Amino acid sequence: MPKRDWITKDLTWKLFSLILAVGLWITIHNLRETPEVAVTPFATVSTVTFSNLPVLALSANADVHSAQVVPNVVTVKLSGPSDVIAVLQSNKVHAIVNLTGIDTATGSRLNVDISAPPGAALDTVDPPKVGVTITPPAE
Repeated sequence: MPKRDWITKDLTWKLFSLILAVGLWITIHNLRETPEVAVTPFATVSTVTFSNLPVLALSANADVHSAQVVPNVVTVKLSGPSDVIAVLQSNKVHAIVNLTGIDTATGSRLNVDISAPPGAALDTVDPPKVGVTITPPAE
């Protein structure tokens, strides 16, 4: 088979395949392009400490009014970019103890979960665990 036949045989299919490949490449290339985020290499990081942050008892299926959390306050230290930390208020940070699936407990030690706004990173929680006592409802 001569070279000329190799190039010209099924020329329409070859051109269609080439156009399809170029179109696919352009589409994927445009999808993968993400806008660059301006990151300053010397961004200042600040920290803030919230003392006496109340610990909230949370449960999906039980009444938490009978739950006693000891201690009922924690100290939370957060860090992040200076512009985020400068406007951070204590009412935007929540300390939570998840009681889902626990009906009764006496002296259980559960982890304190911290909910902080985007941009703020948790450094420390003191104490990291709190004691929980749940009294069963009177019948």
